[in-house]
Amino acid sequence: MGFSYPRPEGRGNSHVLQDVARISSQYLQGFQPLPKNGQLVYLTYRIRSVEYLGEKLISVGVPIVRPPGGHAIYLDAKRLASHIPPHQYPGQAIVCELYRVGGIRAVEIGSVMFGKYDSMGGLISPAMELVRLAIPRRVYTQSHIDYVIEVAQEVYANRSQLRGFRIIEEAPMLRHFTAKFERM
Repeated sequence: MGFSYPRPEGRGNSHVLQDVARISSQYLQGFQPLPKNGQLVYLTYRIRSVEYLGEKLISVGVPIVRPPGGHAIYLDAKRLASHIPPHQYPGQAIVCELYRVGGIRAVEIGSVMFGKYDSMGGLISPAMELVRLAIPRRVYTQSHIDYVIEVAQEVYANRSQLRGFRIIEEAPMLRHFTAKFERM
């Protein structure tokens, strides 16, 4: 089920771009950028929030890529779920558990997203298995960040119970968008 934009007869796709431009223009008319000083204050707050998230996760033993970035924390799924081999998608197991335990949406960046198959059908895994916790701009408060920490701590504490997945359906390209999985 995807979004289907109606196509008026004889207009091709040019009306889509015109409509997007019109809607974007209307949206931006009501948007007032922060003064330069406000941008710096917000940017400092945002970067510090991500650093805080990273520091708290490190303090309880959750393996992350260091140093924390300005927009996201990357969990090291290969270390966090070391009992799950790459062909059972450890990053995907963590992503699903974060969502199941606390409704935290994350993305796997590892064997699901970048894995390839050899001529015999065996998985060729990338060097890293990561889970990205992106922090959207101007959305999360300190209490949201603290909640993410609590959920990540719980998943980490129960990591030995994580089980891998197998892909039961995938597209020939960009499989990470539409693949279907089954828990092992």
